[in-house]
Amino acid sequence: MKKDKTTVRVRYKDTDQMGVAYYANYLVWFEVGRTEMMRSLELPYREFEKSNIFLPVLKAFCEYKQPARYDDQLTIVTRLESLHNVRLVFNYEIRREDELLASGYTEHAFVNDSGRPVVLKKFSPFLWNRLCQALDKQD
Repeated sequence: MKKDKTTVRVRYKDTDQMGVAYYANYLVWFEVGRTEMMRSLELPYREFEKSNIFLPVLKAFCEYKQPARYDDQLTIVTRLESLHNVRLVFNYEIRREDELLASGYTEHAFVNDSGRPVVLKKFSPFLWNRLCQALDKQD
């Protein structure tokens, strides 16, 4: 299973008056991790869009353990957890050094520009195979 690490720093605008990161920023950091992971696989979102495939979020979940604070350097650990005909799932951990601050997942659909689900394996075998390789999955 492919795992990727990305770092971000908590900016002042990401925090409340007490210097604690606003809860919705964790979902933004999930997106940063996911985008960088896809880029590391040489599958940036533009490659999907060129093939008329989009990946809207179907589900998002985040469990908060400890707060991130202004100026913390965070590591976003992203894993491609599963791949199915019309969807995929990413898992995330947000860490400050060795401390787990939050964990969660997002589930995405493969859809065309009309919003209709597409079976990626049939619609774009190239993209399907690249994602399978990231999962060490045999086709």
